[in-house]
Amino acid sequence: MDDFIRLSCFLAVLLLMLAWEGRRPFRRFDQSRLRRLSIHLGLMLFNFACLRLLSGGGAYFAALYAEQRQIGLLHLLQTPPWLGIAVGLIVLDFAIYLQHIVFHRVPRLWRLHKVHHVDLGFDASTAIRFHPGEMVLSMYYKVLLVLALGIPPIAVLSFEIILNACALFNHGNVRIPQAWEWRLRCLLITPDMHRVHHSSDPSETNSNYGFSVPLWDFLCGTYRAAPRLGHARMEIGLSEERDPVSNLSLRRLLWLPFT
Repeated sequence: MDDFIRLSCFLAVLLLMLAWEGRRPFRRFDQSRLRRLSIHLGLMLFNFACLRLLSGGGAYFAALYAEQRQIGLLHLLQTPPWLGIAVGLIVLDFAIYLQHIVFHRVPRLWRLHKVHHVDLGFDASTAIRFHPGEMVLSMYYKVLLVLALGIPPIAVLSFEIILNACALFNHGNVRIPQAWEWRLRCLLITPDMHRVHHSSDPSETNSNYGFSVPLWDFLCGTYRAAPRLGHARMEIGLSEERDPVSNLSLRRLLWLPFT
């Protein structure tokens, strides 16, 4: 049931973002939208199979296990349900922010994460462009957190839905009126804010690590308001990977960390 809920929410937000991108795109890219979407969905399906094979039910089933056996810090402290959910959502979101920084700073982990960053375009489908190795490591990390803290299952499910929806939104190739964009980014990470993170300029790539709320970037000093060249002129991707053909090759993306 949890898979059905997450998939339904994911597809609803993805279709909404694709329609928005088609109607009000921020930039035009040389790559075919259909080609990009098909490759990225193929990579997502491969990742899903790997996660099922290597991590079982993942973080949600770890939360069910912790709840049934009353293990984890929140269960030991006998916190009320509402507090457990709130703490779970906050801890998981901050944990993913920290994980993102680590995947940028540790060379071997960066090899996995750069599959996401070599994308020469920037749209909602970029949000699902991750190497299976990164996805599996991220799931193990979340499972350990859930078991250690005893995070409630509803908090884990809610977090996954929010994370997926926010990632699709903040990778959107959409145009938001500037007056609304600056207000919105006080609460949510906007496409303009996250686009900076996909710049080929390393100083900009290593900023704006959050996926849902900008709070952690504000507090930890990793926030950058805009790219040096402006959004219309900034180069997206990595300077060492500019081949548009291999950039959308599923085989190449899977093999990239090992080259």
